[in-house]
Amino acid sequence: MRILDLARKDIVQITRDWKSALFLVIMPILFTIFFGLIFGAAFSNEKSSDDPRLPVGFINEDQGGSISTSFENLLPGSNVIRPVLLDEDQAAIVNDMVDHGELAAAFIVPAGYSQAIRSGQEVSLRVVADQSTTAGRTCVTALDAITGRIHGAVESANLSVKSYQEQVGFPDDESKQAYFEDAYKQAVSAWSDPALKVNVELATGQANITNGNSGFTQSSAGMIVQFAVFGLISAGMILILERKNGAMSRLLTTPISKVEIIVGHTLAMFLVVFTQELILVLVGQFVFRVDYLRQPFAILLMMITLALFAASLGLFISAISKREEQVIVICLIAMFIFSALGGAWFPLEVTGKAFSAVGHVLPSAWAMDGIQNIIVRGLGFSSVLFPAGLLLGYTLIFFILAIWRFKFE
Repeated sequence: MRILDLARKDIVQITRDWKSALFLVIMPILFTIFFGLIFGAAFSNEKSSDDPRLPVGFINEDQGGSISTSFENLLPGSNVIRPVLLDEDQAAIVNDMVDHGELAAAFIVPAGYSQAIRSGQEVSLRVVADQSTTAGRTCVTALDAITGRIHGAVESANLSVKSYQEQVGFPDDESKQAYFEDAYKQAVSAWSDPALKVNVELATGQANITNGNSGFTQSSAGMIVQFAVFGLISAGMILILERKNGAMSRLLTTPISKVEIIVGHTLAMFLVVFTQELILVLVGQFVFRVDYLRQPFAILLMMITLALFAASLGLFISAISKREEQVIVICLIAMFIFSALGGAWFPLEVTGKAFSAVGHVLPSAWAMDGIQNIIVRGLGFSSVLFPAGLLLGYTLIFFILAIWRFKFE
């Protein structure tokens, strides 16, 4: 009960200051609008002028092969990837093109691929992709779908050849090969008009793909992560003022214990950040049309873990700060680092592999991944478990550091 009283005291003290509303609600919404309009304009220009599918380099070293040719013909029909035929000069630098982001991935069909597949030999396409990125994993998944179709068509053609061989027979190998080619082409063409079609709809209603790629999906999530840190300024000030004006010492003369003091202040920070997140999520859902409620429990889990991390970080900042100015400076530095490197200001997918790897050292990058797995990538609840687990790990680290450095004097 004493813990709740202390937390309530902190919250009342924060809400009495008009600047709290500015930092916790008004500024995040204004920044969301500002960045959302910027990203929205950039997205509209890109979508109107370019194919929105992921560019994937394609090199066919098995020229003339029927299976490799059909593979090349199936690629343009993908809803995910856009094939880019590469010449000899580009083929020599395909790794660099993927590393620099010119291509999301590259597929290379080796020489003899068609004959090897026809004979039942194990042969694989060469794939150049960074599977640590969403784009790389998406390309590989699309490739698996296409190769699955080809292998199924080959198996179907081989079964047809075997059945005809047993019932009628072939006069020579050439007619057998011609029969296989014809059966294979029919099997491949059948994919364009399958007997069974499945329409997939979200359980929460009709999907709005445009909103999933709008500028506000980036800015709304980014400002939630950014201001979770920036909003700690008001909460962190309370601990500094309590030590400065002697209120902390007077608290220690009451029945409340040191553990209860720390837990009470941390609970107040958690509630402040969580309330801020809740407001921004509701504004994002109903004003900016970002589909947070598609997976409400997944978003709730990310909100809780992000608020816990912010509270532990706020406690640590208060523990190492001696003056109000230090709280402001440290919170600003943390906000800029976590936001700029963690993908709050721009998607890490558009940066280089090294920048993305550095960004994912920070908890803010995992917070963005968890939220955008739901609102951008359309994934389910399980997609947030790993990012949420990492945030809890960072929470524990900062909480331990805060307790180690915390001084009641």
